[in-house]
Amino acid sequence: MTANRPLLEVNALKKHYPIKGGLLGGVTAKVYAVDGVTFSIARGETLSVVGESGCGKSTVGKTILRLTDATDGEVYLDGERIDNIPASKLRPLRRRIQVVFQDPFSSLNPRLRVRDIIAEPITSFGIARGRAAVDDRVAALLDQVRLPREAMGRYAHEFSGGQRQRIGIARALAPGADVIICDEAVSALDVSVKAQIVNLLADLQDELGLALLFISHDLAIVEHLTHRVAVMYLGKLVEVADRRALFGASHHPYTRALLSAVPLPDPTVRRQRMLLAGDVPSPVNPPPGCRFHTRCPLAFDRCRTEEPRLRPVGDAHLSACHLTHAPGEALAG
Repeated sequence: MTANRPLLEVNALKKHYPIKGGLLGGVTAKVYAVDGVTFSIARGETLSVVGESGCGKSTVGKTILRLTDATDGEVYLDGERIDNIPASKLRPLRRRIQVVFQDPFSSLNPRLRVRDIIAEPITSFGIARGRAAVDDRVAALLDQVRLPREAMGRYAHEFSGGQRQRIGIARALAPGADVIICDEAVSALDVSVKAQIVNLLADLQDELGLALLFISHDLAIVEHLTHRVAVMYLGKLVEVADRRALFGASHHPYTRALLSAVPLPDPTVRRQRMLLAGDVPSPVNPPPGCRFHTRCPLAFDRCRTEEPRLRPVGDAHLSACHLTHAPGEALAG
């Protein structure tokens, strides 16, 4: 393992779900939920995976977590391959990679007090032993997520949505994780509470050196949290760039369409909306060539037959598009 190697590496990751039918119940088709995704995350870095609902971004997170097994591809944590580890040897992986789910209420056990919710991974992984030591660890975690220590004696239903999400974050931090996957972790919260949770995650990242995989469809939130952005469409990455490059000089037409729909903070500023025709194709039968060509206003013959590969279009800026314009350059219709 080299010192500058990324903490988390995902190489050509695929997750295909078989569809069974017919008299014998054989596989009749596949859902191509994730179809060849590659990215990496360094220590202390946030990579946001964005895209419309159903593009496969949450499946990427579940596959990394081994909540579902990959069809193909490789996942490395700190240089060690983890996608092929037997289920019986997953405990060290569970300790190092944790998740914060979308719904902070359904992800917390309603029968347990907050103390026991946060203490569960502490005792399970043997991080602290004895009630006093565990209580001290839980209290310190509540301090980190800006909750009062008296919260230990209360139940999840007694808290607001933002407070419950803070409890979920404390539980993710409890085993000493260095990678946290946030799967739409703020999408169920009010706007003001979203900002508080995002600021908390940024502070924790600075304090603990966490690597964050932030899965979201909310580009306005992503812009304030992330270091780099990976844009997904129908199971594939179509653009990867650092935050400034993507929001200031995006390349792929799909990325530009997404950005054109983000509300601007200044109501006097006008932005030309880029509307997409039609619906997202089915992941059971994705179109040939560029998967976006059925909705792209700039598609030409090559787009319909040849699949574009992620290629450099700028400094650390990748785009899967046959168009040869520079990032940020006006698109010709």
